[in-house]
Amino acid sequence: MLRRTVVAALLSLAVAAPLAGCGASPGSGPAEDELVVYSGRNKQLVGSLLEDYAEETDTKIFVRYGDTAELAAQLLEEGDRSEADVFFAQDAGALGALAKADAFATLPARTLDQVDPQFRATDGRWVGVSGRARVLAYDPEQVPQTDVPASVLDLTDPRWKDQVGFAPTNASFQAFVTGMRQLVGEEKTKQWLEGMQANGMKAYNDNIRVLEAVDRGEVSLGLINHYYWYEKVAEEGEDEVRARIAFLGDGDPGGLVNVAGAGILATTDHEEAAQKFVDFLLSRTAQQYFAETTAEYPLVDAVEPDEGIPPLESLGAPEIDLSDLDSLQQTLALLEEVGLT
Repeated sequence: MLRRTVVAALLSLAVAAPLAGCGASPGSGPAEDELVVYSGRNKQLVGSLLEDYAEETDTKIFVRYGDTAELAAQLLEEGDRSEADVFFAQDAGALGALAKADAFATLPARTLDQVDPQFRATDGRWVGVSGRARVLAYDPEQVPQTDVPASVLDLTDPRWKDQVGFAPTNASFQAFVTGMRQLVGEEKTKQWLEGMQANGMKAYNDNIRVLEAVDRGEVSLGLINHYYWYEKVAEEGEDEVRARIAFLGDGDPGGLVNVAGAGILATTDHEEAAQKFVDFLLSRTAQQYFAETTAEYPLVDAVEPDEGIPPLESLGAPEIDLSDLDSLQQTLALLEEVGLT
């Protein structure tokens, strides 16, 4: 019953996405001696990193890319029949859902201990490998830095009517709402969502479009992940980007730090290769890649965030057990109830 419930929740989150193997034609499957990674991180983002790993370690690797929630639901549906060895997910909620369903093996202490306890599963079933903070993007031509709201809870103020962009179908927004439910309770979260809807919050398809809307002055504020702004600045130059971002501290729900992470399937036939792959994601090479290429937060102490990104410990992020982000079904039901999905 638990597994069916989790599958239903994950499928309702999933966005249709093609599932394809790295270097394989659509529909082809892995060879028996290949390490099979189900990756909710898209190929454009991490493909080169995984390809370099395969080449440098002479590891035969088959990567099935897709939406994180869709892949998690697929893994639960496949159960003992799954060919997957590792799940590399973009969201702690999906990892928590699989851990709750006993789909993951327990990772060794030497792996877990490389990461702060707040960014790994309390039961040792998954480990975070990179982090991202929720931030407020703002248009300084409409909102001076000194007037940026100090809390996401302030966005229901009539001052911000029709001026806030968000991506309601995006997994990051839904994880944020799940985190808010854990931090301030169901009723206060519902009141906030209703207040935002009444205040004319504008929906976009994803974080990129939210940031673009802020950048062109279509809305004055937007809810996104921090790295989208840093990536845009890296591509276009800071002088060419009108939008700016504000990190929300003091434990504010709007400053949630979520993680991408990995777990080893309990059914794997390639335990050693799977463990080496997870350890690679925590290696200096991979952590520097996340810091410098994707502008995410490295989660191993020896590697610092990229230049200009504030240290993780300085953010004042809310304290939350990221495994609790697995309550996806309740979040979706709440969003539907208030008319935001």
